[in-house]
Amino acid sequence: MALDKPYADVPGTTIFDAEQAQKGYHLNMFAMSLMKAENRDRFRADERAYLAEWPMTTAQRDAVLARDYNEMIAHGGNIYFLAKLFSCDGRSFQQTAASMTGMSQQEYADMMLNGGRSPEGNRYTWEQEQR
Repeated sequence: MALDKPYADVPGTTIFDAEQAQKGYHLNMFAMSLMKAENRDRFRADERAYLAEWPMTTAQRDAVLARDYNEMIAHGGNIYFLAKLFSCDGRSFQQTAASMTGMSQQEYADMMLNGGRSPEGNRYTWEQEQR
């Protein structure tokens, strides 16, 4: 899909658009399957076997096994679907977001309580060049 995506120029940001949704369809459906207790039990019992039931790419499967949420998002994962996976692992949204930013949970919580991250460095590349 070769659409003009002006939002693709925001460093460190992956926008979940139609192309990402298509790319991550099976990854996200796997994650949604974890809403059912029996599927969570099957996944916990043998992650590789359960993942083999889903027609995901090798990169998607590897990212799930490594619990690399940034990589899952790069391969079409939607954080709200992926929440089913980290919840299955007993992790909170805050714990997971902290790990995705390279911060400790406390550092992440402190940042969010103090107004969130600075918009500096999160602008369109062309905006940064004008500064």
